[in-house]
Amino acid sequence: MIRNYLKIAFRTLWKHKTHTGINVVGLAVAFATATLLFLTSWFEWSYDRFHTDVDRIYRVYLQESTGDVTSIMPYPLSPALQAEMADAESVTRMMWSQTEFVGEKHVAKDIRFADPGVFRTFTFPLLAGDPNTALKDLSSIVITEDMARDLFGDQNPIGKPLRTDGLNMGRDFIVTGVLANIPTNSTFRFDALVRPETRVDYQANKAEWGNRNHEVFVRLKPGVDAQTAEKRLRSFTKKYWQSEIAEAKQRGQKPDAQGEYISLRLQPLTDIRFDTKGVMGGGVSRTYVYALALIGLFILLIAGINYVNLSLARSVTRAREVGVRKSLGAQSGQLLGQFWAESLVICLIALLAGVGLAVGLRPYYNQLFGTRLSFDLLTHPITVGCILVAFLFITLLTGGYPAWIMARFEAVTVLKGKVKGPKSGGLRSILIVAQFALASLLIICTLLIGQQLRYLRERPLGFSEEQVISLPLRNRDNLTGARALQQLRDRLRNNPDVVSISGTATNLGSGLDGSTSRSMSGWTYKNREVETDWLRVDFDYLKTLGMSLKAGRDFNPAFSTDTVSAVIITQSMAKQLGEKDPVGVVIQPDTADRKYEIIGVIPDFNLFSLHQKAKPITLHLDSRNEVSYALIRTTPQGMVRTMDALKSLWKEMAPSAPFQASFVNENTNRWYDKEERFSTIFRIAAGLTILLSCMGLFAVALLTIEQRTKEIGVRKVLGASVTSIVALLSKDFLKLVVIAIVIASPLAWYAMNQWLQDFAYKIDIEWWVFGLAGLLAVGIALLTVSVQSIKAALMNPVRSLRSD
Repeated sequence: MIRNYLKIAFRTLWKHKTHTGINVVGLAVAFATATLLFLTSWFEWSYDRFHTDVDRIYRVYLQESTGDVTSIMPYPLSPALQAEMADAESVTRMMWSQTEFVGEKHVAKDIRFADPGVFRTFTFPLLAGDPNTALKDLSSIVITEDMARDLFGDQNPIGKPLRTDGLNMGRDFIVTGVLANIPTNSTFRFDALVRPETRVDYQANKAEWGNRNHEVFVRLKPGVDAQTAEKRLRSFTKKYWQSEIAEAKQRGQKPDAQGEYISLRLQPLTDIRFDTKGVMGGGVSRTYVYALALIGLFILLIAGINYVNLSLARSVTRAREVGVRKSLGAQSGQLLGQFWAESLVICLIALLAGVGLAVGLRPYYNQLFGTRLSFDLLTHPITVGCILVAFLFITLLTGGYPAWIMARFEAVTVLKGKVKGPKSGGLRSILIVAQFALASLLIICTLLIGQQLRYLRERPLGFSEEQVISLPLRNRDNLTGARALQQLRDRLRNNPDVVSISGTATNLGSGLDGSTSRSMSGWTYKNREVETDWLRVDFDYLKTLGMSLKAGRDFNPAFSTDTVSAVIITQSMAKQLGEKDPVGVVIQPDTADRKYEIIGVIPDFNLFSLHQKAKPITLHLDSRNEVSYALIRTTPQGMVRTMDALKSLWKEMAPSAPFQASFVNENTNRWYDKEERFSTIFRIAAGLTILLSCMGLFAVALLTIEQRTKEIGVRKVLGASVTSIVALLSKDFLKLVVIAIVIASPLAWYAMNQWLQDFAYKIDIEWWVFGLAGLLAVGIALLTVSVQSIKAALMNPVRSLRSD
């Protein structure tokens, strides 16, 4: 019987090749797209969940009653927590850096500074070495298996010497452990671990609570929840932030809902991936992850709706077949099995084609969207199980209901020709509304995401980013950042393409070296709480970035004190100080052993992305902080020539260091790579949903017009024009599209409003976006339906009135 069902199913599907093709192509594309999107969403949600008892691991952050939040902590916090936090099973500091390693080979690697408790806090298994002693000594270094292979080949690296050469930490280490490679779904990506005490600034700042430059993580003891631990930390905060709390009270600052002015809070490790409000706004929005899964579901639903609509529309044309079969003795259950077998065949072919598409497109998908989906993830048992469950669900959903409808036709009724298809207000209309509502939703979201991206890229950052080259200055070949910058100045002094050269410790935008850094300082000035980015720059920084002075003067080599005790501040920093004329004012941060005189004031500028508000910034030339990047402004015509000249110079200056120069405007654009990928996904998804919706609408219109052939003929004989017939055939479909737009608009507004909350600077959602999306949807639907409507209206009425 099953063999007979399948044989008839194949014959029927072959006979109706157009409709079969629409269903197979639509479902195959839907299966492939949904598979890739669901896997991407799952991959994002899986971040850091490989750690054992991940629900007990937290990042410590500081929250003030003013609403200011930071996860950047001072050096003494971690030792104090280890000694006094009874709820903590382990504590570790984590800070990022990039450096060069000299072993048997010379390679650039990412390094993390971490306390010995890192192996008790996180699950980073060691392939060689003892996790209890691997970071016991300051000379110890733990490396990943890939780094071990790069440096030592197949040799055992344990006990081998390594020397770092860069970022102020050139020193010798001994390999004491080899880590398994870090999983791709880890927040922490690194090649080596060393102790924080090896940093050159550690001894000077190890007791300074005002100098913050790293993150702290704790693993709570079993049975201790975060809320309980936070309550017990109140006494800890009062002990170490006593002066700051007293100053907040003196300023008249109001406590928060818990009665605290400054509090230590705990953020779950699994939330960090989605933290877009962090120090540098590098997280992935949860909206992005939700949207990926929803888009995949939308596309599956639209393809399924197409199948159901086509099946329902064809139910009338197959009514006589049902009547004949029933008159010959076929039972409803047998007919149900026959029609469901057709659905099973279509879905199975579509599934195989869809999975094949997903496998084949995976490398291009990874490249286009910056994801890291592996073939192993596609073949994971959970993935395979989910695909099979989705397949059965889609098969039952798309095939079961239409088959049940057709199997219920009564033989006598259908053989008399009295059966009617589903009415326009029935399920078919609801499904058309649903799929065009989803398509309209994605069109509106695509338009708004595009608007926000243009706004981010076009909004002034407070400096001129055009025609400026950023060159990372790695400490290599005995060449420090300051020496490299001076050599560049000397060699490019007479180059007509070079306008000015400066240096900085913090790159502007996301450069090719992938490095990000931030140094902040906070203190009290005349009973005012002051917090500022403490930015090391060099001479001509303002000139190179096209910044103007609001008051005072620029740094000048003629003033010997400028490299020691002079600073330039932004307007928001001046506002914090409360000085009407801050030029000449002397400040002394708590972490500084000297006083600084303000010599100039400049407008605010965005040192980091527009996910966050521009913070107060203090520029200084203190040589105790290294210059890490050279900034070179060129003439408009000399950008390419200057880049080529820099490449040649760099080979002479640092032959073993990679040349990673890039243009600053490209770097600032890379701040929004995630949003760009998000926009691309929405554009493609919107295109697919429109295409699938139009395919379904086209097929339904074709079948509807076929059922109304005689009506069209009669109308033409009675004098109806082509225009009136096209309008008659199109208006019912257009009504459904308009209803879909009305439903989609508020949903799109809510979703986009939530997404825009991740940005400190954002667009206003305007009404015309919804109007434009509506016009697009109506226009596309009208074009789809009118093709068949015009063809039907132009048909010879003699042919349409001919007896069946």
